[in-house]
Amino acid sequence: MSNSTSVFSVIGLGSMGMGAAKSAVSAGLTTYGFDLNPTAMSAFKEHGGMAPATLLEATKDADAILLMLVNSNQCDQVLFGEQGIATSLKPNTVIILGSTTSASYAKTLNEKLQAMGLRMIDAPVSGGAAKANTGELSIMASGPEQAFADCQPLFDAIAAKLYRVSDTVGGGASVKMINQLLAGVHIAAAAEAMALGLKAGLDPEMVYEIISNSAGSSWMFQNRVPKILSGDYTPNSMVDIFVKDLGIVLDAGKEFKFPLPISASAHQQFLSASAAGYGQEDDSAVIKVYPGINLPTTKSK
Repeated sequence: MSNSTSVFSVIGLGSMGMGAAKSAVSAGLTTYGFDLNPTAMSAFKEHGGMAPATLLEATKDADAILLMLVNSNQCDQVLFGEQGIATSLKPNTVIILGSTTSASYAKTLNEKLQAMGLRMIDAPVSGGAAKANTGELSIMASGPEQAFADCQPLFDAIAAKLYRVSDTVGGGASVKMINQLLAGVHIAAAAEAMALGLKAGLDPEMVYEIISNSAGSSWMFQNRVPKILSGDYTPNSMVDIFVKDLGIVLDAGKEFKFPLPISASAHQQFLSASAAGYGQEDDSAVIKVYPGINLPTTKSK
């Protein structure tokens, strides 16, 4: 495909997908977007993107389609469901799987798409909504060399770092699984540390300041604890995301017959938070499962 005339589509305009789609538009790429949320569609259109009324219209002319969906079920619905697009795409269209899924799902999907004359890059992302909005995502990707070459303008627009993990689909998902293992464990550990500090009667703002400048800190501690301090659990990434992602980690452990005790413990904490009704809140709400502590409340404006 010619880079100057390439057409890209981003399906799933959530916090990450919206940032990626807007970054593509800002880079001057012909970019369609689609989401079931009309507010997201309006916001993307206001940014200069093309937001047609149907999924088919948003993808039928695309040379590459970036899926930024919550899970593999949503990906299957978009591609193969009642309104699925896979049979309507141009030959050799590249499906870029930006969603976090298992490596086994990515491999199976690749086989299905190849049988339909389509190509695939397994390309989960990291960096959060902030990095997505500035076109500075980290992408861990695997797939055929020519597909990467054809999609380079899109990767240049949305990513600060593009890691070519392998030429075999599934490698990117495997690396993302390791990242999510650490991310979930670090969030759960940060919540537990802050809960213990509250139980000990310490000023949480002081704890945050000291730990952020000490050896016990982590990126997740510094990023998520401010949500706890403000009492604002509006989600950027939800508790239920880590129920899913750590579930992928543990499934891999079963497949490899490999023990993952720390991941299992963190997964139980997120499951507990979800069961208590906090599944749709920010993942920092995992702290709410700890008993006998008084959490900071939302500060009045």
